[in-house]
Amino acid sequence: MSIIIKPIVTEKVTKQSEVLNQFGFVVDRKANKVQIKKAVEAAYGVTVLDVNTMNVRPDRSTKYTKSGLISGKTNAYKKAIVSVKEGETIDFYNNI
Repeated sequence: MSIIIKPIVTEKVTKQSEVLNQFGFVVDRKANKVQIKKAVEAAYGVTVLDVNTMNVRPDRSTKYTKSGLISGKTNAYKKAIVSVKEGETIDFYNNI
């Protein structure tokens, strides 16, 4: 079971990484904070101080088309914001 699915690279999370030394990840929905902490430390070789998690609900949308009313939704996921020790950083772009 892979705990970390992908990193979150948005303007808000990038600013948090520069100012507060916090990084965002999309994680497995059944993972807890201890598992997330161990997975980040093992994958990136940093010291994790704090883990905050949140469950993101699916967004529902309705579209009016020629063929009628179409409704849909996005997938729900779990997001983790990880605080890293001062002086350490995670580089998401080193393998590109």
